[in-house]
Amino acid sequence: MATRINSVPIKTLIEVDPFIPADEQQGIHNRWHPDIPPVATVKPGEVFKVQCVDWTGAQIGNNDTSDDIRDVDLSKVHNLSGPVAVEGTEPGDCLVVDILDVAPFDKMPWGYTGIFELNNGGGLFAQEFQSRAAKAIWDFHGVYATSRHIPGVRFAGVSHPGLIGTAPSQDLLDTWNKREKELIDAHPGAVPPVAFPPQAEGAYVGQTDIADDVRKKIYAEGARTIPGREHGGNCDIKNLSKGSRCYFPVFVKGANLSVGDLHFSQGDGEMSFCGAIEMAGIITFSCSIIKGGVEKLGLKQPIFLPSPVDPLYSAKIIFEGISVDYHGDGRQYNMDATVAYKQAALNAIAYLQKLGYTRQQAYLLLSAAPVESHVGAIVDSPNACVTLVLPLGIFEDDILPKATDPVLPFKNRGECALRSDGVREEV
Repeated sequence: MATRINSVPIKTLIEVDPFIPADEQQGIHNRWHPDIPPVATVKPGEVFKVQCVDWTGAQIGNNDTSDDIRDVDLSKVHNLSGPVAVEGTEPGDCLVVDILDVAPFDKMPWGYTGIFELNNGGGLFAQEFQSRAAKAIWDFHGVYATSRHIPGVRFAGVSHPGLIGTAPSQDLLDTWNKREKELIDAHPGAVPPVAFPPQAEGAYVGQTDIADDVRKKIYAEGARTIPGREHGGNCDIKNLSKGSRCYFPVFVKGANLSVGDLHFSQGDGEMSFCGAIEMAGIITFSCSIIKGGVEKLGLKQPIFLPSPVDPLYSAKIIFEGISVDYHGDGRQYNMDATVAYKQAALNAIAYLQKLGYTRQQAYLLLSAAPVESHVGAIVDSPNACVTLVLPLGIFEDDILPKATDPVLPFKNRGECALRSDGVREEV
């Protein structure tokens, strides 16, 4: 007979409601700063759960227009749960974080992928496509995702935190703000921006016991959460799913771990900016410490061990890209892996359009599905070679090239969620 004795439930340290705006809830913050106090403390080895809202903080709805993507307030992102302090952790240590599970809320079994506006978020092809807002809603069926906005595909997700990291020291924060300001100053008026400076408007720390002067300081100089940095942050590594282990450098006492931006699935690159299947959900952790780990491990940035759980898609089609902008002005670049990645992605998008998908649907699919990207060669000047690997098993149709006319079976696959005012991106 089952007994309750020795059956210790896992504690939930931070509880949130995915349907309530993030800035109306406790235990959430959307800036990086050493003065944000921990909302909870755990002992090394303790297993605990943290609940997370989606990265926008409930700004995006399950509907059939992209007006919410168009109008999203990006001054309020990303919304992170935490910080959680780990007892005994000091600057110079390594915080070892085991990701034991990542799952959506039972009451919110859906997520979304978005193409953001050129002037409000952008994305990899913001300039090339003169991006206008578009969106796909994905429904979760156990490990699988399907979308009414991108029919004909079904794939297993590798759920993971897009954003996880430790708190910076004041010196590290000052370094971030200085170097990113220099980049902004070197590219005045860039659209989309090359970096995002501290911004008090939209800043939020959901703790009521912070002194007014401390809160003002956090809001004035807290670093935006948009890029990844030395502490981890928004790295969007799709293989950091359950079973992964992360080694983070520690910069403040307690480490002050924060997490958010949960993804049900994502392709390598997360190319459309909101390019994963964004979700609200629950993540389970256990932490340990390597004393003096920064020096012992030569830890300048985090180290990760990938999840042992991975969808089994053995049959794949591979698109190659090189560092020549042959989808644009034909310019030759020297060993530019970003240009090569873009060309591989554009080749894949062009191919998917032959299947009847719109460009927006193809863009969203390559962002959300378990697509792989690899550097094929980065030594043969002037052309870096990058590949984009699309699993065949996610499609209900056979999409392999054939010597028929037309080469691929063309279908009308509808369209994704678009702006209600009829404004579309240029094609």
